[in-house]
Amino acid sequence: MQIDGSATRPPRSPRATTPELLYARPGIVVTTERFTVGHRSWPVPELTQLWTGRGAHDRLAVRAVAVTAGTIGAVGVLLGFTGGLERLTAGAYLALGAVGLLPVLLVLVGDRWRPPAYELWGRHRGVEVLLFSSDDERQFGQVTRALRRARERARHDGWDDPLTGAAPWRPHR
Repeated sequence: MQIDGSATRPPRSPRATTPELLYARPGIVVTTERFTVGHRSWPVPELTQLWTGRGAHDRLAVRAVAVTAGTIGAVGVLLGFTGGLERLTAGAYLALGAVGLLPVLLVLVGDRWRPPAYELWGRHRGVEVLLFSSDDERQFGQVTRALRRARERARHDGWDDPLTGAAPWRPHR
């Protein structure tokens, strides 16, 4: 029973509602008020200037390319100084050229095998922060869209579009 004697509860104000859950998976939660990844959490209204990018290439692939290119270069220099290049046949030159393409092949295979991670960056209180990183493109897209929706709702203070909830007008008959 209310103070005024009515049995129904008064409508709640939009500010008093609980935060709406937009995305939830183990370790990642996006609500209209907070963005949480692991043990880090940020208030959504304080996140500005969101952008996405790709992370660095896999370290193992980069090292493999560097070692292969260095080895091929060293073999070429040694053959040049010892005079071995003059005694090579045309087939040997073709083989050396094919081996010279090995670093390029390693780059392509390395990016397919371990592609660079997708990264979501933003500003929190004026500082650039890596908010989220994933090598799963689908999950990354879902988290990014959920955070953008949360920012939209925070910008509008939780108010939905009044036309979406309005019933169509019908004349009284």
